[in-house]
Amino acid sequence: MYYKRIITDDVYYVGESDRRLERFENMFELPNGVAYNSYLIVDEKTALSDGIDETVSERYYENIRFALDGRDLDYLIVNHVEPDHCSSINNVLREYPQAVMVITQKGLQFMEQFYNLDYRDRVMIVKEGDRLDLGKHQLEFIMAPNVHWPEVMVTYDHTDKILFSADAFGAFGAIEGHLFADQVNFERDWLAEARRYYINIVGRQGASVMRLFKKLEGKDINLIAPLHGLVFRTPDMISMILEKYTKWATYEPEEQGVVLVAASMYGDSQNMNDILAAMLADRGVENIRVYDVSKTPVSAIIADLFRFSNAVFTCLTYNTLLYPGMDALMRELVMLNYSNRRISYLENQSWGGRALDIAQEIFSKSKNLEVVGEPFKIKSSVAPEQMDDLLKLADEIAASV
Repeated sequence: MYYKRIITDDVYYVGESDRRLERFENMFELPNGVAYNSYLIVDEKTALSDGIDETVSERYYENIRFALDGRDLDYLIVNHVEPDHCSSINNVLREYPQAVMVITQKGLQFMEQFYNLDYRDRVMIVKEGDRLDLGKHQLEFIMAPNVHWPEVMVTYDHTDKILFSADAFGAFGAIEGHLFADQVNFERDWLAEARRYYINIVGRQGASVMRLFKKLEGKDINLIAPLHGLVFRTPDMISMILEKYTKWATYEPEEQGVVLVAASMYGDSQNMNDILAAMLADRGVENIRVYDVSKTPVSAIIADLFRFSNAVFTCLTYNTLLYPGMDALMRELVMLNYSNRRISYLENQSWGGRALDIAQEIFSKSKNLEVVGEPFKIKSSVAPEQMDDLLKLADEIAASV
């Protein structure tokens, strides 16, 4: 890059963005790419916080060389071993043969599983509360297991009050010039991708996130530097993202609203959803989302299901079972600890099947899901004489929002 992105006086951003990658972890759509963040502290000793993905590493190596300005690298801190942050690390250590890798014991185990290591004599194992003196900067290592992998730690800089937060507080999306959350309209342009990132990547580990928050109590945080997305540096932005994370990690809805999720082969089930959505709108429900599980990326649907208080799931029969896309979505939700929501069921079967029974079986493994109304069932398409029953369900859902 040959251009220093300054975080504080002697802390620099040396990460890179990938706008070509289509799917994160080969699963989650990336319409706006993704950023791999890495940070360099230039003190009496120098320390690099995390690597990036090998696919954009050539520019990354240039960034490090330019920011070091001829100096050697003394430490490479590995907060998280996932390959989108570590596939560049071997090359960094080869280029800087005196650098010591700072990592947890579990992290070292994972590194050995993923990569052939030839630098076992250059490893510093750290545990809860250990510190590293760089001169002016005093770094403390705080264990954060399962946020999002078991080996994760975060690094707290006591000098500049920076939390190098690993995957926590990240977001999908490439950096578009602005590096800091206060420089953009975060709620409009970034919040949805931060939510989608958290819910789908870290979401099932809410208890682990809250344990980390407990450890951070009493520490002044002036800046949060995550491994993806934008950097948070103002009190307002830090408070905002902490509040969002607390909601997400405790599985509480952010807003009142209804998400209707349908699968429809010939349009009749979708028509049932559209009728119900219109009824809800006429009853004063402001936030309504209607999704086709076969078309909309599942990660986006899941993010809104966690965002809003209510959901309606259409149980479409396919080969006497639950439509595969809906079946997969519901199982994903259970895996992510979908809870503390109010749900309703629609069912469509032409001649029989177990779609509704399967859906109810799946969700029986979730906690605190309140079922609103009786399941509304159709045979192939909505019949005129059923409208009163659908109106009754709409009344019950609207009253619960």
